[in-house]
Amino acid sequence: MASKHSKRFRKALEAVDMKKAYPLKEAVGVLAKFPKAKFNETIDLAFRLGVDPKQSDQMVRGTVPLPHGSGKTVRVLVFAKSGAAADAAKAAGAEHVGFEDMIKKCQEGWSEFDVAIATTEAMSEVRKLGKVLGPRGLMPNPKTGTVTDDTAKAVKEVKAGRVEYKTDKAGNVHVIVGKASFKPEQIEENARAVIEAVAKARPQSVKGTYLKSCTLSATMSPPVRLDVREFLAAA
Repeated sequence: MASKHSKRFRKALEAVDMKKAYPLKEAVGVLAKFPKAKFNETIDLAFRLGVDPKQSDQMVRGTVPLPHGSGKTVRVLVFAKSGAAADAAKAAGAEHVGFEDMIKKCQEGWSEFDVAIATTEAMSEVRKLGKVLGPRGLMPNPKTGTVTDDTAKAVKEVKAGRVEYKTDKAGNVHVIVGKASFKPEQIEENARAVIEAVAKARPQSVKGTYLKSCTLSATMSPPVRLDVREFLAAA
């Protein structure tokens, strides 16, 4: 029976011990040895958490600034009523700024943006987009710093590589920590920032093991298991 994995993937498997949990620095080194794809792969951290996502007090969510950015071009939409907040957002580099016109476009199915930010004042109307933006994870939220009156600061942070982490229905969290073109120390420092943030975000109501597993992988690579004990001790 032919293997469903590519030759490159099988070659990568030879460079990693799937049963071993590697310290972060070593894991980044293993990832660097994998054969490269023809495009600039995204490097991703995946966590399996011992939380019950059905319980609202066990929802793990927040944002973390990546020291070296995500390597991804982030298109930002800002909902702002007032001229000052709109002008500040434009000056900070937001691709789309508006209010009623942008709400209407979103209601009609337009989605050419990666992050939506709203001022506190604009949220009264933006809330109506819950059914449209919510399922795509694009709804502005005070917890993630995307509902704010300092639109310039929010746009700059998002553009510089502030990433969001959030548990899915199965209690997993996926976060981008860079691109394959990054230097190993940049990936390591970005990954460290994310793991520390997720470790510290442990809800008080969680009993037993919180960080069940954590893996580092590129778009087309096998996962490399991480040893997270140092992060749990620090948290």
